[in-house]
Amino acid sequence: MPLIVQKYGGTSVGSPALIRRVAARVASVRASGSNVAVVVSAMGDSTDRLVDLANAVCARPGPRELDMLLASGEQVSVALLAMALADLGCPARSYTGQQLPVRTTSVYGRARIESVGVAAIVSDLAAGLVPVVAGFQGVAADGNITTIGRGGSDTTAVALAVALRADECQILTDVDGVYTTDPRVVPNARRLARLTFDEMLELAGQGSRVLHLRSVEFARKYQMPLRVASSHAAGAGTLISEGDSAVEAPIVAGIAFNPDEAGISVVGVPAGAVVTHALLEPLAAAEIEVDMIVLNASRDGTLDVSFTVHRRDHEEALRLVTAAAAKMPCTSVGGEPNLAKLAVVGVGIRSHTNVAARLFGALAREGIAVRMVSTSEIKIAVIVDEAQLEQGVRALHREFEADIGKNP
Repeated sequence: MPLIVQKYGGTSVGSPALIRRVAARVASVRASGSNVAVVVSAMGDSTDRLVDLANAVCARPGPRELDMLLASGEQVSVALLAMALADLGCPARSYTGQQLPVRTTSVYGRARIESVGVAAIVSDLAAGLVPVVAGFQGVAADGNITTIGRGGSDTTAVALAVALRADECQILTDVDGVYTTDPRVVPNARRLARLTFDEMLELAGQGSRVLHLRSVEFARKYQMPLRVASSHAAGAGTLISEGDSAVEAPIVAGIAFNPDEAGISVVGVPAGAVVTHALLEPLAAAEIEVDMIVLNASRDGTLDVSFTVHRRDHEEALRLVTAAAAKMPCTSVGGEPNLAKLAVVGVGIRSHTNVAARLFGALAREGIAVRMVSTSEIKIAVIVDEAQLEQGVRALHREFEADIGKNP
């Protein structure tokens, strides 16, 4: 029998009625002749409400206790879905990350999956049961409960699919696939039938929030086909898999953006990799991810170092960099909390030399200033002021609309 791992997000199980609808869909997959294991997120906005509860009783909740609290959200949803499945005559059994176990590193709030125990799930599938697994959570070597970070249920689903050697991992959500860009910004955005792992990896990394970045990395590493589809209606969705080398890739797969960028600039840094390392090393130690980095050499022999971080990390990053720069003579540090990132993504970009010129031309016609640039073989990303983000997304989608998702 084919084996499918399905993941349902919080909006898909946000109420008893929605849970019953998910149960009916899972039961129909089982009745069609496929084995199915399910990964579920916490109901609706329950994770946010649990964070609010923590903040209501403590100004700065400890990371261990916060993970203990947040993991309870998925425990509710897996139990309820297992009950709903049983009520439909489809026997099911729920599991927390600790029960399987999902082994993780010991970094609270940002743990990484190391292994997934599947012995109980294999036994359930052989007995005709549907395993329902809590996403987002695991257990460290010391026995403490950990969480994988926001969007971590996607990663749990892919890891489970890999461990089970499933035929496909399906991410069922409130959208019916991956679009050329966010339809809320560009109403005429189109759903893409398929993407390569590399394209989806860049789209996720540059801000597309349909799939969690780490889940795509995991799927690419183990060549696990991913399908993004609607949890509310039937449809093929978007298949993400290894590219077909016999088919020439579209010039552009999509326009991604991230409105949550923030910038830090250090002016007058003494030249040398050692000094640049001294500025960035405290951020690495604090597990703050640095995105774009630009080095500009001044005529006096010093460097201006500029880089971006996620906005949630900006205040802490600015504090750490200011402390590091204070040890260097004649340097000054500045921060820009309201930046955004725009990116044109597509495997076909590597063989089309005019993409960059068209990108800069489209933004220039809109009077949008580019603050930083980053390129790879399959993407060109720029930093702009957040106030001009949506204008920039529409301009780029308009410029590349004829090329997006279509073979040249």
